[in-house]
This record gives sequence, structure tokens and C-alpha cells, in this order.
Amino acid sequence: VALFLLVVLAALGAFMVSISTSQQVGSAQDVQGTRAYWAARAGLEWGIGNLTASPGACPTPPAPFTVEGFTLSVSCSSASFDEGGTARVVYSLTSRASLGGAAGSLAFVERSVSAAVEF
Repeated sequence: VALFLLVVLAALGAFMVSISTSQQVGSAQDVQGTRAYWAARAGLEWGIGNLTASPGACPTPPAPFTVEGFTLSVSCSSASFDEGGTARVVYSLTSRASLGGAAGSLAFVERSVSAAVEF
């Protein structure tokens, strides 16, 4: 009976350690997701800042574009239209921040934000 009780308690302890580890990994990924969001926001604000500094052309990001270890990709497109006889240009910016290798891996995290700016 004592041996059976010892095995059951050991199994229960292993289960508790497993649950605790998975909760810590989930919390760490939540933090990384928040960091990725803010890195993507930084890329978007970089694009908007460059666009407003020199309107007329989409900004080109530097080749290795990183923020706090996150790889950023900032894309921009423009569309022209006529609004009551006034020419308008709408720029659509998208910033994506990623970290941790390939999609589907445990450490992978990615966030994307977008905005539209009219001139």
C-alpha cells in the first residue's frame, strides 16, 4: 500500500510540474506577443513619420530593419482618387514584427498593424 501511495504521489507531482511549466511558457509567449505588437507599432510609426516628412513617395525601410531583436517588414502602397475636384492620395502602410524562426515553432511570435494616411 505504501509503494502504491508513493507512485500515485510521484505521478501527481510530475503532473503539477508539467502544468506549471506549460503555464510559464504561455505567459512568456504573451509577453513576447506584446513586445512584437509594440515593435510592429514602432515600424508603422517610422513609416508614417517618413511619409509625412517627405510626402509623395512611399518610404523604403533599411535592409536589416530590427527593433529589440524583432525583424520588421514595412510595406506601403498608394492610391490616387478625386474628391470633389481635389486630387487625394491615400497611403496604406502595414508593419509586421516577427521573432523566433519559422511559423509553427514554439518560440515563434508575429504581430501586424496597419494604417492609412491621406494627403
